[in-house]
Amino acid sequence: QLVESGGGVVQAGGSLTLSCAASGRSFGTSPMGWFRQIPGKDREFVAAISWSGGSTYYGDSVKGRFTISRDNTKSTVYLRMTNLKPEDTAVYYCAASGVLTPRDNEYQYWGQGTQVTVAS
Repeated sequence: QLVESGGGVVQAGGSLTLSCAASGRSFGTSPMGWFRQIPGKDREFVAAISWSGGSTYYGDSVKGRFTISRDNTKSTVYLRMTNLKPEDTAVYYCAASGVLTPRDNEYQYWGQGTQVTVAS
């Protein structure tokens, strides 16, 4: 089970940190990813991290502003979001995969999502 938290409303230019807590199985060896979705649009890749945390990948729209990290001792993945823009408004999901990939169809486990709203 994956449970996201940390979403909310923030002013443009502000920051938020999302957390994704894993339970029920060991995700310590699973690459993890963050995706986001706006109603009526396709899910967008945000960031992914290898099981060790040694490799990370980012979507072009968030490079330089978002940072993905993980603490395997706490079974938690984080997404630090800075310099937020109104276009970052979406429901953010974390997911677990067997491979490090930006493709959402290769993620087998998904959280329920957390809403992030960036006010202009």
